[in-house]
Order: sequence, then C-alpha cells, then structure tokens
Amino acid sequence: MKPLIIPIFVIYRGCPNRCVFCNERITAGNYPDRLTEDTIRNICDRHLKNSGRRFDQIAFYGGNFTGIDRDYQIELLDIAQSYVNAGMVNSIRISTRPDYIDDDRLELLTRYNVSTVEIGAQSMVDEVLSLSGRGHSSEDVRNAVRLLKGEGIETGVHLMVGLPGDTRKRLEYTVEEIIKIRPDTVRIHPTIVFKDTSLAKSYLEGEYRPPSLDDAVELCKHALLRFQKASIPVIRLGLHTTKEMEAENNIIAGPFHPAFRSLVEGAIFLDMASDLLKSAGLKDRDVVFSVAPKDVSNLRGMKNRNIKILKKSFNLTEIHVRENPKQERWSLRITS
Repeated sequence: MKPLIIPIFVIYRGCPNRCVFCNERITAGNYPDRLTEDTIRNICDRHLKNSGRRFDQIAFYGGNFTGIDRDYQIELLDIAQSYVNAGMVNSIRISTRPDYIDDDRLELLTRYNVSTVEIGAQSMVDEVLSLSGRGHSSEDVRNAVRLLKGEGIETGVHLMVGLPGDTRKRLEYTVEEIIKIRPDTVRIHPTIVFKDTSLAKSYLEGEYRPPSLDDAVELCKHALLRFQKASIPVIRLGLHTTKEMEAENNIIAGPFHPAFRSLVEGAIFLDMASDLLKSAGLKDRDVVFSVAPKDVSNLRGMKNRNIKILKKSFNLTEIHVRENPKQERWSLRITS
C-alpha cells in the first residue's frame, strides 16, 4: 500500500545559495516564505479529515530544513510531533542538503520522530555540482548518507539528469557511486528549465541545452534498471506536477512530461518485448505476451505505442496481452 504523506513545503528556507535550476514557486507551489502554526495545522487537519486511515508521515519538503534557523526547525518539529504523539501520524520526514548534516543537527532530528531524511545530491560529479551552483561536493553526499544511516534514519537521495556539464558517462558514474553508498530510496528527475532562473538565462543565451524527452527517458531508463538490480527502490521518476508548472510560460524548455515514469517504464518493456521476439525468431504471426496485472500498461506503452511499434517492427498480425496474477512484476513471457 502506498504510504500516506502530508506534504508541507518549506520553500526558499535554509539554502545558502540559489541553484541554477531552482524556482520552487513553480516546482512546489506558491507557499508563504514562513509557515505559521495555523497554516501547518490547517494542512494536516485537511489531509487527516479526508483520509480513512492513519498517516505515515508529515513531510517537510523543499528548501534546506537543517539549514533554517534552529528555533524555526524546533517550531516546525514541535507541531509535527504533536500529531505523532496524538497517534494520527507515525513519523516525520524532511529534505535537506548533504552539507547540512552533522552530529549537532542529527541530535535534533533524533530527538523528534524524524525517521526519514532525503538528501538533495543531484550528481556525484563535482564539476556538474559546481556548474549547477550547488555549493557542495560529492564527498558531502557520501558523508551525509553515512551519518544518517549510522543513526538508523531511512535515507533517500535525489538525483537530476541533464544538469549543466552532465553527460551519459557522468550519469552512469553518479548512479554507480550512489549504489556504493546504499541509500534506502532514490528520486530521479530530468532537468527542466523554469523561468526566472539562471538556467533559463543560460538556455536563452545558447549556453545550455537540456536533454530531449527521448534522451531523458533513455538516461533514466539506465538509472532505473541499475537501481532495480541493486535493490534500491526508485520512489519517483519525474517531477510532481503542480498547477504552476502547467501555467503558460513557466516552463521555458526541457523534457517535462506529467507521466514521465510511465514513459521510462514503457521504454524498458519495449526493449524486453523486442529482445524476446528476436530471440524467439517470431515474425509474421500472432503473439501473446503474459505479464503481471500492474505491468500491462507498461507493456502497452502510452496510447498503445509499444504495441504499434512491435507490430510494425516484427510484422506481427496481432499482439495479445494476458494478465497473470501469479507472474512476478517486471517479467515478460511469450505464451504462444
């Protein structure tokens, strides 16, 4: 069952600098610069009222939680902790920068029910981090994950594809370095050029070129497969869509798609189906594929795109897709 999370965005708080790609008014929504207790309780109470079960976490997203004023951190954590103490929420989740995790900050987090910390790593290539204005190093990422896991805190890592200076080879290196430090989860999304950012200026001046949608899918396909093989869950692919993203002219360029994960997973199943057909030497006939129920849409692709490609590529007369509840996810078989 998907975890129930109450998202609260602490935007533009605690960051020592502005990354070239950052416009949290668009990616997170138009939240106030400083959240009051009434605002937080209204958000929490609204979510709790509309749910029929206990929530897993209150999550403070955006900004740099452990970099904001300590008194404000305590104020936010006290409010969230009151819902944990009341038995309405299990724990607290935060997101922060890797260079703002140390023993003192960990002491505060462990004093409350903070069970999950997500680290904005973005890349493990120091030149890419520098060109992106991150202000931290790859070693900061390694150190932060080590400290968090040492305290038994579930640790997530956030990565971006297509940042300035990034390449396929550098992405592959980043993925392998993240696998080495064994985070509990990973989030990945392609770089989008939002208005009112340094990256938008670089794009308009011809200094930066974002990956195409097809290239972004290909890069994230590689990353997803490697993390799956390493048994590290990728809990999100692509950005969560906000109404601000859908507003005209807020996205200047880049491979934005509201169903990006579906594109990536569909591309993986297209490869799997093609390999099966090639190895079996099947052409000019009907074919029946068997998949787990939750993988039917991945095999078919968006708007049956994969089925159309496979029929044309292998001159198949028809493709049938059968659901097999006993079949493992991410497996594909030809049954006739």
